[in-house]
Amino acid sequence: MREVVRSLLRPSAMGAEGVVDLAPVAGVRTVFGRFWPDARPFRGWIAVGLGLSVLAPALDAAAIWVLKIVTDDVVAPRSMSAFPQLAAAFLGITVLAGVTNFADGYLAAWVGENFLHRLRTRVFAHLHTLSADFFDRRRLGDILSRLTGDVGAIENLVLAAVAEAASAIFQIVIFAGVMFFLSWQLALVALTAAPVFWLTARAFSRRIKTAAREARRRGGSIGAVAEDSLGNAVLIQAYGREQAEAGRFAGQSLGSVGAELAAARVGALFPAVVSVLQAVGLLAIVGVGVWQLSAGRLSVGGLVAFLIYLIQLFGPVRDLGELSGTVFGAAAGAERIIELLDQRPAVTAPARPAPLRRARGELVLHDVGFRYPGTDADAVAGVSFAARPGQTTALVGASGAGKTTLIKLLLRFYDPARGAISLDGHDLRELDPAQLRANIAVVLQETLLLDGTIADNILAGRPGASHRELAAAARAADADAFITALPEGYDTPVGPRGRLLSGGQRQRIAIARAMIRDAPILLLDEPTTSLDAGASERILAPLRRLMTGRTTIVISHDLLTVTDAQQILYLDRGRITGTGTHTELLARGGRYADLYRLHHPPQTQQIPETPETLARPKDLVT
Repeated sequence: MREVVRSLLRPSAMGAEGVVDLAPVAGVRTVFGRFWPDARPFRGWIAVGLGLSVLAPALDAAAIWVLKIVTDDVVAPRSMSAFPQLAAAFLGITVLAGVTNFADGYLAAWVGENFLHRLRTRVFAHLHTLSADFFDRRRLGDILSRLTGDVGAIENLVLAAVAEAASAIFQIVIFAGVMFFLSWQLALVALTAAPVFWLTARAFSRRIKTAAREARRRGGSIGAVAEDSLGNAVLIQAYGREQAEAGRFAGQSLGSVGAELAAARVGALFPAVVSVLQAVGLLAIVGVGVWQLSAGRLSVGGLVAFLIYLIQLFGPVRDLGELSGTVFGAAAGAERIIELLDQRPAVTAPARPAPLRRARGELVLHDVGFRYPGTDADAVAGVSFAARPGQTTALVGASGAGKTTLIKLLLRFYDPARGAISLDGHDLRELDPAQLRANIAVVLQETLLLDGTIADNILAGRPGASHRELAAAARAADADAFITALPEGYDTPVGPRGRLLSGGQRQRIAIARAMIRDAPILLLDEPTTSLDAGASERILAPLRRLMTGRTTIVISHDLLTVTDAQQILYLDRGRITGTGTHTELLARGGRYADLYRLHHPPQTQQIPETPETLARPKDLVT
């Protein structure tokens, strides 16, 4: 038997490319210990459900007993005198059993769905507490698969499995008790099958868990590939990779088919074996029952009722056996949720954060160094500068110089490995990240919009703002004109990631969102890179209005957007190699002048030409 089950578990055609990792193994006790507290608000209703689980088999047993009386007192003597009362009793018990089963089923669904809602929301909220590096390392499709599919496995294990086990045990106790009352000899013969059922279930359950873990992992891999491919549909179509992506998805889907079939083979073999055991047990009971009937120790109605009770008993016994497989299969999904919940953010609020209301906006970086997890080189090293309230500091340099990393450090998505960053004299590590970010407005190179209306996206900057403030922010961002020209105005849907709007429209909405936030610190990460020259020119005016009076850190390859900055820092491989104003850096020559010359050739721009600047290479990568 063991070798047969192992052979059924051998997956076929399961390529390993792109498969997500298995979650750490967790025992059933561990799963219950982690998630049973989530059922605390529903424990009163769970108790009511258990009461209904006791009443339902008791009513079934009573209905069968009425059939015994009908057989002995109506059918055998061929007398109809007692039939009306027995028929009324049977009908009443049947109606009451139906009401009980309905109430039990609906209550179980109500408790289960509300438990699932609370748990799913808790997992989702926990994901939003994790640091940026978690999402850099994880595949979003797999996370979504866990959030939508694997969370349901916990409800199956913690609530549904408990309810099913309790119901099965109550049925076994009630039916076995009545069977012993009818004939203890027959009951003993019937119960000899119980250990065989239990040993069979034990032999299958662990194999079912192994197959279920692989099936869950394959499901996560399908989600990961689908999210990656569909999220880049435009790129895939532009490069004609539709067939290649279909093949990649088909490979993961085929792997899932193999894993699911392996689990199905084991799951299907178990009831087949159980059916054979049931048939053998039933034949043995019939033989012993007929012998007792011929000896006058049992009536015909008693034998019929005993056989019905026995058939009813096989159901919960089989359910208990199959439940072990269900439990271990659900535990495989629960392991993937436990792995998520065990993740801890790399950046946390201190136990007693320094108070911070509206900041003045004085940022000071002192000898800051940082290296991304799993990398060998510093992203930034020895960076020191001060950004004063109301002034603009520009960060320029080639791609990969560390500019965006500094933005992430200022937002405290990461903490420096060396040195310190302070705001108004407070080390950022002494501040609550939520309070810090409440003082910062951000406009990024990739304009991030939520799948809602234009108003929703602007109000994301300050949800409590009035419609007057909303419109004022849009006007300041030069967005009000195009918004009001749309048929639905501010209620116009922007589509997933704002794809129903143009790049310039998305960027102006992002500026309006930063405007309405009215934060003392403004971070601009390549705000015009994705726009054409005309759109960039139109964006500059609202950007300058947004920057007025704020501590502004701006990253840009377009040096026209930083020429009026009070200080410009040139970064090269994570280090500051030049500091000054636009005029000072041009006069000084060096990398900044080279970068400027690439975008503004000497024949159209008056740039100081020194032997040093003329000798520098003109093929800098920006």
